[in-house]
This record gives sequence, C-alpha cells and structure tokens, in this order.
Amino acid sequence: MTLELGLNSFGDVATDGGRVLSDAETARLLIEEARLAESVGLDVFSIGEHYREGHVDSATPVLLAAIATATERIGLGTSVTVLSTNDPVRVYQEFSTLDAVSGGRAQLVLGRASATESFPLFGYDLADYERLFEEKLDLFLRLQREESVTWSGTVRAPLVNETLRPRMRPGGIPTWIGVGGSPDSVIRAARNGLPLMLAIIGGRPQRFAGHVELYHRALAQFGHDPLPVGQHSLGLVADTDEEAVETWWRYWQPLVAQLARERGFYAPTRERYDAELDTGALFVGSPETVARKIATVARDLRLSRFDLKYDIQHLPRQARARSIELFGREVGPRVRELLAKEPAHV
Repeated sequence: MTLELGLNSFGDVATDGGRVLSDAETARLLIEEARLAESVGLDVFSIGEHYREGHVDSATPVLLAAIATATERIGLGTSVTVLSTNDPVRVYQEFSTLDAVSGGRAQLVLGRASATESFPLFGYDLADYERLFEEKLDLFLRLQREESVTWSGTVRAPLVNETLRPRMRPGGIPTWIGVGGSPDSVIRAARNGLPLMLAIIGGRPQRFAGHVELYHRALAQFGHDPLPVGQHSLGLVADTDEEAVETWWRYWQPLVAQLARERGFYAPTRERYDAELDTGALFVGSPETVARKIATVARDLRLSRFDLKYDIQHLPRQARARSIELFGREVGPRVRELLAKEPAHV
C-alpha cells in the first residue's frame, strides 16, 4: 500500500516571539515552509482559498507560482479552489501556467465552499450554490480534456470553438473533488472520473467508510477505473505528546469557539478536544502517535493520500516549522513502515 503525504495551509497568520506577523510576512513564510516540506521528503504542498481576516490565501495561484520558483520536486496543489465563485476559464489559464512554470507539478482540489465569504464578495447568490458548481465543473473539465471547446450554460458567457493558452498537459492536471460529507458530492466525483478528497475536521474518520464504499461502487457503475481517495485533517507534530497537545489546544480552542458562534460548530470543551485526539479527526502528538493514527485511518478508508492541515491562526512559526520537519522526517517513514507490515483492510 502506497500513501502520499502532503501539507495543507489556509494561509493562517503566524506569530514570532509573541508578535503577530503581517500578511506579507506570512505569505513569505509559506514559501519558506514549502521549501522545508520539500527538503524533508513530503509529496505535496497545498494552499487553500479564503477571504477573511487572519488568512493570506486569497490569491492561491500567485503563491503557488512563487513556491514553484523556490522548489524543484514537491507537488503544488490547492487545499480547495472554490470553483463556484471563480471563472473556469481563468482557473484553467492560471493553473496551466503554474503547471508550465513548475515543470508539471500543479494539481487542484475543487470544492463548492464551506466558508461562503467569496459569494457576496464576487457578486454571487448562495441560492445558486449547486448550479454554479455543477455548470462550472462541467466547463472546467471540458477545457482540460478537449482541445477546442464549444459550451453554453447559465452562469457565464458561452464559448465557441475556444482553445485556451497555455495548453495543459494532455488530459489536464490532477483534479480532485473535495467532499465535506455530502453523498451527492461523492457521486459527482465518481461520475466525472475524479479522485475524492475527504475533508474530515471532526468526529471519527471511519464514519466516512460508507462514503468511500459508495465512491468505489459508483466509479464501477460509471465505467471508471479505481481512483485515489485522500483525506485532509488538522494536526500538529511535536517532540512529545504533551507538547503537541498543549500547544494545539492553545490555538485550536479560540478558533473553534469562533466557528461555534458563526456556524454552529460544537463547543470546544477540553473533553471534546481529548475525544478528537483519541479517536477523532485531530492528528496531534509525537511522531509515533501521529504515524500510528494516520496508518490506522489509511487502512480503514483505503487512502492513497493524507494531507495534514498544519497551520492554525497565531501558531508560532517555530512550532509550524518543527511540525513540518517531524512530519516529513519521522512520521512519513514510520507510516509507510506500519502500512508495509499490515496492508489495507479489505
């Protein structure tokens, strides 16, 4: 069983010696962290897309292009690209350019958006949530898969025999569908022949086993070969379990408290936190603890990729760097050792 390991960033603003870094300093820090991720052997570095205070990832292709010039091997992806409020033509051009300048390292996770600030910002109506994504996904995939595209829909101007430049590699770049729990999104990924990325940020990851089974059945019914399944979850690696648990709690608790007020998330009690550490979706601890938890969920969900969302607002840059270093140098090799000893569950 092979497993790719990656890092996800939402461009969370970091701190240094108690001082909150500026947005510009945090953007430059992402380039430094991507270089570190490559040096410790990680497979992918991905950046999200958000439009709120405390995040600097609103222009993801620009950041990834900067990282491309500072690295040589690591894959360059998105934690999520909110296709619903982007123009598929522009997304194609941005990522075909990124793929060209990076030597074929670009990839995408496309999503409908769980954070919806981009809808009013760009003049879209949340009532059109499903239609926007469905039509734009259809157009984006056709632009990737066809040389000349004629298309019409309700969400943008039509195209007639349009060929975009620069051209992507044949067949397009690796494009995943991000899923937060909707079975309809799982079916959409299978119908379009796209890999599935599960965003699991709370509760037991194994509760998504039914989604994985549904995905594999649907792929077969739509006539597609088996495709990868990945998982995105939050976490921190430190030298000891105690250091990781106490450090993450300090920054996780106020974030989840804010999300509870805004979006109805669960209250971030210490009991709930401990449960998420034990059997839930937080991958926090020493290298051995995190490696064993990743190996377990990789077997249970038959994963081909695991992405750790390593940054959280105001987490010190030193803790971020140490987490990246340990994740690549110690967690990765240990996960692969554990999976080699006990392959995926059937």
